[in-house]
Amino acid sequence: MPAYKVEICGVNTAKLPILKETEKEALFARIRQGDQEAREMYIKGNLRLVLSVIKRFSGSHENLDDLFQIGCIGLIKSIDNFNPCGAYDHRGDPQISA
Repeated sequence: MPAYKVEICGVNTAKLPILKETEKEALFARIRQGDQEAREMYIKGNLRLVLSVIKRFSGSHENLDDLFQIGCIGLIKSIDNFNPCGAYDHRGDPQISA
């Protein structure tokens, strides 16, 4: 499948990484130890989630760049506040979907 270039807020979505589950787990373990580089990689690896959420608003009159920025903030907050004990914290959902 060809990678189509879609640019939102200066981010070339065709070049976003796709993380495997094992990679996510390893990165998250490093994040919990304070590794900022792992945090950055984890955020970039989950930007497709933000894009999939804002696609629901593509027919609205909202600015997609603004929605993407708000979604990124929500993603970062969700990662920073994630509960590794397995309890689902739904407070991040509204942050991602703005």
